[in-house]
Order: sequence, then C-alpha cells, then structure tokens
Amino acid sequence: MELKKNPKANVGRNSTLYFLIGLALMLFLTNYAINYKTYDKSAIDIGVLNLDDELEEEIPITEQLQTPPPPPPPPAAPEVIEVVEDEEEVEETVIESTETSQEEEIVEVEEIEEIEEVEEDIEVPFAVIENVPVFPGCEGETNNNARKKCMSEKIARFVNKKFNTDLAQDLGLKTGKHRISIQFKVDKSGQVVGVRARAPHPRLEAEAVKVVSQLPKMKPGMQRGKAVTVPYGFPISFMVQD
Repeated sequence: MELKKNPKANVGRNSTLYFLIGLALMLFLTNYAINYKTYDKSAIDIGVLNLDDELEEEIPITEQLQTPPPPPPPPAAPEVIEVVEDEEEVEETVIESTETSQEEEIVEVEEIEEIEEVEEDIEVPFAVIENVPVFPGCEGETNNNARKKCMSEKIARFVNKKFNTDLAQDLGLKTGKHRISIQFKVDKSGQVVGVRARAPHPRLEAEAVKVVSQLPKMKPGMQRGKAVTVPYGFPISFMVQD
C-alpha cells in the first residue's frame, strides 16, 4: 500500500522555534546546576538556649562609715562686770548741741539781685506767621492774606515814589531790564531794620537801602500772642533805555 503525503504537513516549518525552546531549557538547567550548593549538616551548630539557669547578679557589699558628731562649742566666758564704788566719781561725756542760741549773733545774708530774663529775638518767616506786620493804611483788612497783599502794594508805591530812577542812566548801565533784590526785617517794635540790597552797581544798592530805611513804622507781627521779628524781601525791576 502506498502512503500519501499530506501537502499541508511541513516538518521543518517550526524547527527554529523548537531549537530556541531547547536552548533556553538547557541554559536554565546549566545555571541551576552551577549555583546549586550543599551543606554538611553535622558541621552546623545552632546551639541550645537554656532558660532554666537564672542569672545571679553579684551585689557589691558597701560599708557605711560612722562619722562622729562635731564636738560641742566651748562655753562662752562670762562678761566681766566692773563694780564702781559710790564714792568714785565717774566722768560724764557732755554732747554739745548744734542749735544756735538766741544770744549768738545772726549772720545777715545780703539780698540777691534778681536777674532779668532776656527775651530772645525770635524770627518768624513772613509766609507762615500767624499775624503779619500791618503797614499804615492796611488796618482795615480782616485776614492775613489781605494784609500781605496790602503791605506789598504799599511798599511798592513807596519805593517807586522815592527811588531815583535817573541814577541808572547816569551810571551808564547796559540797555535792558535790571533787578535789585532787597531784604529787611520788621522788629518787635515795628521798626524797619537790617536793610540789605544787591544790585548791578554799588550806588544802586546804596540808593535802595536809603529808600527802604525810610519806610514808616508798622504794627509788629504776632506769633502766639507775642511780638516777633519778621524778615521780608522783595525785588525792584527797572528798564534802561537808549
């Protein structure tokens, strides 16, 4: 009888897979055989723990020292009392009094002259003073701002009227606008003092000082109810023409 081969049967089809499985199995067995260890049971001594034996702790023997008490202090010696016979005179200590008797002379103390306190001359700036100095003719103004404005206008009129404007041309100043800065103080009595000026020429400075020094007496400025010195400053501008 002739055997017929199945055309679908292919023995060599899975040979590579079988080879890999066999190789992996042989590697595993080889590794296990190399790492396998055996031990001699007779050489192992795990020891035996005996809990029946009690631990006996040796307690050291201590001896308490008997310290004798300190000896008692010696008895105090009795005080020696001196017996004085009645006939013996005992000196008495006399303590003199420090009080002054009426018969002693009394030292007169001269009267001490009272030193008059000198009031400090306090200066308060014109911009922050409570009550500004009042220029003659500005008494009717009711508040500080109005009195400041009135004072500035009155001083400007006074200076323009008294200042010698022809002096600038006589000095040969350059054509154009020139400026003179003036500063002075109104003291506690209302007088104009400490007038200073700065101008392009010394003669202009002298003229400005002379004119401002002629300002009339004012009512002094007041700060916290007391008269104080008030500094004030203003400029004078003038034109020099050909």
